[in-house]
Amino acid sequence: MSDQFYRAFEEKFRGPRGLIQQRLEVYLPFVQPVCAAYPEALVFDLGCGRGEWLELLQKNSIAAMGVDLDTGMLAACQQINLKVQCQDALESLKQLQDGSASVVSAFHLVEHLPFDRVKDLVAECHRVLKPGGLLIMETPNPENFMVATHNFYLDPTHLRPIPPDLLAFVPEYLGYESVKILRLQETAGVKTHPNLSMLDVLTGASPDYAVVAQKAGHTALKQSLQALFDQAFGISGYALLERQRLQANDIGFKLEKSISKTEILLAQTQAQLDRVEIRLQISPSGTYKGVIGRLFLQFLS
Repeated sequence: MSDQFYRAFEEKFRGPRGLIQQRLEVYLPFVQPVCAAYPEALVFDLGCGRGEWLELLQKNSIAAMGVDLDTGMLAACQQINLKVQCQDALESLKQLQDGSASVVSAFHLVEHLPFDRVKDLVAECHRVLKPGGLLIMETPNPENFMVATHNFYLDPTHLRPIPPDLLAFVPEYLGYESVKILRLQETAGVKTHPNLSMLDVLTGASPDYAVVAQKAGHTALKQSLQALFDQAFGISGYALLERQRLQANDIGFKLEKSISKTEILLAQTQAQLDRVEIRLQISPSGTYKGVIGRLFLQFLS
């Protein structure tokens, strides 16, 4: 899809450049050590769109170039002097030499491609990456109910959502050494909310996720990124559902406990009333008020 339609669509539905760049900052700790290890290597962004990632890299003194097929989106990049060209992502990769890139990124690209083409793209990235180099693929997260059933289909160029485990398996199968799923941009506080609603479960999971894959062959780079690969990012739909289930069980347990206490109290009260009735039957009528008074004081205590 070319001309200015898709650019206008992105402006309306994806969000302003500043917001997108803020979201993309999560990847800087991953790419900075790799770019420092290979200062002359290519940093390549596939489907660069309006160039938010390229601009963020530029602000952090990392030179990069991008490719895209949409001329309207490329015009947005050229207006701020980013290095881009009009070219198909997979074809552009095939033109690169083996081991020529330190980082290859693809933000919201794979959901536009047939799955066989995604596999080819990941394989080509493995070929062009240097040892220890990184592949980053970000895409909408179908674990989020609203994303899977509504938001994903706002974009008329999307083909189908890709579950995180499936996308992560592709680089794992193709020989990358480390593969990490990053779940991103979840609803604020959803991971710590003490009383999740069903709406939270359906809409609160991370709406985007990324697969970050590292090529083998550079022990120092692997070690430098290990803490990030071990870190937990975001929350899955299953984890939200399990938290809500545990919270519901806890509420049910507390309710049953409260009901049980109430039943015990009612039984004790009935027993007291039974004793009063017995005592009234054997006591002079003049002691009625005294018995009731003592029972009332005992009940209050």
